[in-house]
Amino acid sequence: MRIAVLDDYQGVALKATNWSSLGPEVSVETFSDHLFDESDLVARLRGFGIVVVMRERTALPEVVLRQLPNLRLIVTGGLANAAIDMQAARDLQITVAGTRGDAVGTVELTWGLIIGSVRHIGEEDRAIRAGAWQTTMGIELRGSTLGVLGLGRVGEPVARIGRMFGMEVIAWSQNLTAARAHAVGVDMVPFHELLRQADVLTIHLRLSDRTRGLIGESELGLMKRSAFLVNTSRGPIVQEAALLDALRSHRIAGAALDVFDEEPLSSDHPLRSTERLLLTPHLGYVTAQGYRTFFADAVDDILSFLNGTPVRVLT
Repeated sequence: MRIAVLDDYQGVALKATNWSSLGPEVSVETFSDHLFDESDLVARLRGFGIVVVMRERTALPEVVLRQLPNLRLIVTGGLANAAIDMQAARDLQITVAGTRGDAVGTVELTWGLIIGSVRHIGEEDRAIRAGAWQTTMGIELRGSTLGVLGLGRVGEPVARIGRMFGMEVIAWSQNLTAARAHAVGVDMVPFHELLRQADVLTIHLRLSDRTRGLIGESELGLMKRSAFLVNTSRGPIVQEAALLDALRSHRIAGAALDVFDEEPLSSDHPLRSTERLLLTPHLGYVTAQGYRTFFADAVDDILSFLNGTPVRVLT
């Protein structure tokens, strides 16, 4: 049995857990590069019976799955992966299994990006290395308003930390109720009021047909010129062209992004050269602890599958 581990950007997969427990008849091959072309991906995976994917880095649509006759098992980080065509996998009798995961890394990174943005840490780092001194003036979080778009397993702890900073915290999502908001200690407001009132707008929604492109030109136009937008959820929730225009025209004060429409970003992508924009390369879940859990669970899933015992099957 051959196993392919995709998008191992940092080359850590083989060090994160004990793959030898799978036995000598199983071979594991890791790939650190990302393939955008579907035909290249099919050519790479055609000889593998098991594919391990890191969250949603590589898409596995029906057109790819149907060209992989040897593929019997996909293991993905987490218990959901919108980049895998689940119906096609079921039709082709390919098992899709998941792993444990938590929100701690993304919550912590969100606050790193918020503080990095409002205190201009990236800009000041670059400036001091260039010989300058104190080139920006930040804002205090205490007394400002945090707008949380989505009050789920990431949004809730982000909101609670906002309260600890002394911020007024407001929230909205399509399914949010006043009772749920009250339980977290925040105020539920209409969507347009969230945009108008937030000094920092932080996004924590799942990507779906309802949320794709949710933040566009008109929504950014409702925000304060002094406001910051932070997205550690999924890139397509924010319309990229609209955000670029809002930053270039100083329609908002700044933004911080950990997620993008295109990942990895191409070397000439306009986001790379846009000012007042703090960028991280989808690091929310990228921690040593998170990787150890993911790859250990992936090995457990593979062992269970090979032994004919139940795995953490995605539905």
